[in-house]
Amino acid sequence: MAASAQAPIRTAIIGYGTSGRIFHAPFLAADPDYSLDVIVTADDSRRAAAEAQHPGARVVPTPDALWARAGELDLVVIGSPSGTHASLASAALEAGLDVVVDKPFAATAEEGEALIARAERLGRRITVYQNRRWDGDFQTLRQLIGQGALGEVRRFESRFEWWQPEPRAGWKSEATVGEAGGILYDLGTHLIDQAMQLFGAVGGLHAEVFRRRAGAAADDDVFLALQHESGVVSHLSMNAVAPTFGPRFHVLGARAAYTSWGLDGQEPALLAGARPGDAGFGETPEERWGVVGTGDDTRRVPTLRGDYGAFYRGLAEALRTGGPLPVDPADAVAALRVIERAHAASAALL
Repeated sequence: MAASAQAPIRTAIIGYGTSGRIFHAPFLAADPDYSLDVIVTADDSRRAAAEAQHPGARVVPTPDALWARAGELDLVVIGSPSGTHASLASAALEAGLDVVVDKPFAATAEEGEALIARAERLGRRITVYQNRRWDGDFQTLRQLIGQGALGEVRRFESRFEWWQPEPRAGWKSEATVGEAGGILYDLGTHLIDQAMQLFGAVGGLHAEVFRRRAGAAADDDVFLALQHESGVVSHLSMNAVAPTFGPRFHVLGARAAYTSWGLDGQEPALLAGARPGDAGFGETPEERWGVVGTGDDTRRVPTLRGDYGAFYRGLAEALRTGGPLPVDPADAVAALRVIERAHAASAALL
């Protein structure tokens, strides 16, 4: 049943690990345009957490139990392991629901295109949760570029790095590339999406894709050099075994550069128990602001407030009015094509 302007968008979440518990449920619960009605998890401890944190939601053990209640819902959010995204999204569409798929959209661009075609055939809406578009530092960079503060951008350096020499137990360490596992599908999806949002389609590509850790089923150290059709070059690094970290953004323009360090604070705040709407949520302290300038002549630039909730506000508007989705799923397919090219170009390095 389509969402109406008179009632909340009745929503279910599949999966209550980090994705469902941290990145989706808090924002749905905080937004009056939604009601969180069903949570799917078969894990006993996650069931207990879901029931305690969202007492108004029914917790069921399987997606089949959810499909049996599809007539009571409008939207399903898929936060399950990456290799299940396409099949669950397809089933949700066939059940008559609109769909949010956590990144990566699917394991292949072909699967992503098939989902878009199925949604169009069934008259449903499907989108992808690219929340990093609403990181405060990315929004700040986008504003600076739009204002011309850097001049013509020539090189874009972007990193997600951490030090985890031993893989953690869980599906992310166990999933193969065929199951959309590895850091390129995980963090690379964000970095590629951000680069393409800023600078457009990718022409040439160089990829270095490695598996460094014993026990990891897929890549955990990746570098991409992308030649955008606009002329900008993006250097993207995603690394789970970096003993020290480079800048988050280092963007070189004809007039000035922008450099920032550290990650947007929304995820650690949510993990620590903060919730959207709390005082200071999404704000970056002054000592962590990035700098703009040349040589020693730089100035701090206030980081715009991060706002992952903007995704769900935009989605509610799209579902109620038929307007544009907050993330066009075709963008996710374009990023998957870059990932597939990178894996093909560097297969011998794994």
